[in-house]
Amino acid sequence: MDDFFLPATTETPEINFGFSKNVLYISGEAYPENAMTFFAPIRVQLEQYLDRLSAGAQVKAYFALKYFNSSSTKLIHRLIGMLDKAAEGGHRVSLHWYHDPDDDMMIDFGIDLREDFRHIVIELLPLETV
Repeated sequence: MDDFFLPATTETPEINFGFSKNVLYISGEAYPENAMTFFAPIRVQLEQYLDRLSAGAQVKAYFALKYFNSSSTKLIHRLIGMLDKAAEGGHRVSLHWYHDPDDDMMIDFGIDLREDFRHIVIELLPLETV
C-alpha cells in the first residue's frame, strides 16, 4: 500500500502516514470548515491499511496537534478508536500524544484517550520533544 500524505494548511493538519514503515504522523492544527469531508479520506486510508496489516505488526502513531475544534475532536477520537481496535485484534499499537505543557485541555484530552482506549499504549509528551 502506498504511503499517504496531505500537506498542512492554515486550517488542517499535516497527515503523513508512512504505511510502508508502520508509522503514522498527524501534526498541526485541525479546524477545517467541514471536518467530516477533511477526515473522510484519512479514515478510508487508515482502514485499508489496518485491514492489510500482517499479524502482530507494530504500529507507531504520533499526534502533535496544537489545536483542534469540536467537530475535529470526534473524528480524531474515531481514528484513535480504529487503532485501538487493531490493537485489540493483536497488533502492537502505540500512540505518542504531544501537547503544549501549558495547555490543560490537550493534556486532559490525552488522559481521556488513555481511559477510553485500553488496548493501545498512549504516552503523553510535551510538544518540544517532537
